[in-house]
Amino acid sequence: MNVNGGGAGEERVFPIRGTESGLDPKPVSNLLTPLLTDMYQITMCYGYWKSKRHEVHAVFDMFFRKSPFKGEFCIFAGLNQALSFLNTYKITQSHIDFLKEQMPLADPEFFEYLRNLDCKQIKVHAFKEGSVVFPREPLVRIEGPIAVCQLLETTLLCIVNYASLVATNAARMRVAVGPDKMLLEMGLRRAQGTDGGLSASRYAHIGGFDGTSNVLAGNLFGIKVSGTHAHAFVQSFSSLDDLPTEEITLSDGSVRADFVSLVKGYREKHGWNHTNDGELCAFIAYCQAFPMSFLALVDTYDTLVSGVPNFLACALAMIEIGCKPIGIRLDSGDLAYYSKEARKMFHEIEKEYGYKDFAVNLNIVASNDIDENELYKLQEKGHEINTFGIGTHLVTCQAQPALGCVYKLVETDGKARIKLSQDMIKVSVPGKKRIFRLFGLNDKALADIMMCEDEILENGPPKEGERILCRHILDPSKRAVCVPTRVVEMLTCVWDGKLTGEMRSVADVRSNARDGLESIQDTVKRRDEPIPYKVSLSERLFRKMHDLWMEEAPIAELI
Repeated sequence: MNVNGGGAGEERVFPIRGTESGLDPKPVSNLLTPLLTDMYQITMCYGYWKSKRHEVHAVFDMFFRKSPFKGEFCIFAGLNQALSFLNTYKITQSHIDFLKEQMPLADPEFFEYLRNLDCKQIKVHAFKEGSVVFPREPLVRIEGPIAVCQLLETTLLCIVNYASLVATNAARMRVAVGPDKMLLEMGLRRAQGTDGGLSASRYAHIGGFDGTSNVLAGNLFGIKVSGTHAHAFVQSFSSLDDLPTEEITLSDGSVRADFVSLVKGYREKHGWNHTNDGELCAFIAYCQAFPMSFLALVDTYDTLVSGVPNFLACALAMIEIGCKPIGIRLDSGDLAYYSKEARKMFHEIEKEYGYKDFAVNLNIVASNDIDENELYKLQEKGHEINTFGIGTHLVTCQAQPALGCVYKLVETDGKARIKLSQDMIKVSVPGKKRIFRLFGLNDKALADIMMCEDEILENGPPKEGERILCRHILDPSKRAVCVPTRVVEMLTCVWDGKLTGEMRSVADVRSNARDGLESIQDTVKRRDEPIPYKVSLSERLFRKMHDLWMEEAPIAELI
């Protein structure tokens, strides 16, 4: 719903600098600097430097252990933001001055080392942004000097955790309403700060929302901006005497001097004289301001007794002068009931006047603290809503406020490393890995398989039509054979001392998320009792992991 934006087909040029685009991207936020990290990353870096291990080649995996929102999938987001951070990574003199105050006993040469750091020795492999991803597989693999990799950890986690959480929340809401309903993000005023509000708009769009109320997000990322009016606009009018003119100027420059009289006439004809005068005045004023995009918020006083009749009086007048009304917005009460009653009233007008498709073409927008569960409840009740405006529950992710991505060392100097724990879910998969998605006969994804880098170099990647043994990560008794019809490698090199290609646009990332969701079985995406997607290991990686596990695990002594 493009309510007040440019006309159809109007070309817009979006700013390049600061939108994380092209071959030399700059972060949108000026807060994205090397100091946006935890202090222990700095102290670890100093520890590596003092022990002369700061140049040790290391590999880190970023992954999550459990899918968010009690589901079985996640949308990977934040990659462009992360790459922009790498592209501009520079510890400045002001940064060093501050760090010297925090570490007064540190060797002065350490700060010279920091001054010269950049990401030219870093290499990054990642899923395409917008990909559907699953627990335990590395979304991002970072390799290079261990001290630099360590300094990047907190910032990269901060970027990817929130971005992926919001994108997944949005995607789940898109799954709930289906492909045909319009979803608008309206959460800026409820977001966690200004930076959070901008990020939420961006990643909600990637997850499947069609537009945003956030004007800056529209300007920076090319997201369609929507907005009409709030209750305050309606309340600000008290009677028809508040109107300075009865005229309306149309988009072609022509003027109808009798517009208010037309509205009054329709109101009188249908016996709607009991409606609120101030509300009617507000609707007329909005028609005069936006004759091509009249959409009214109808619940300021009484939705069915006043709001919808006042809208219809204006809508009929607009049709008579050659304009097409857009619809109404509901922001309180029983949204399913009100939407059905409003649509019924629209059909009555269509029948009376013979306006073809008048009722079905009017857009009913619903807001009012909607979350994923409410979307399913509305679907169960049945409703006539075309567009959902969702704010608080989308941008704050109230159902689950954090994703829980971690960043774990998996290799140093070519030697695989493993993290053990009494909590089995926290045992990491060691070594440098490659990931392949295996598709079945209906071109739906069957499983992801992680394989050792060296086995791919020796034997080549898995191929369509061949039998592939997939091992459960932890349970040796769980195995399956897959004969894929299609195999796609999921990790690609996106940074090798510099960008390996142009940054993908927000629109491209959004398309990738949509296509990825379509490729996943409905049983994995459903809200209730979703079936876990299979993330597996090759036989070689399984044995490597479990051999290293036995090698590193201490042997307890019974006394």
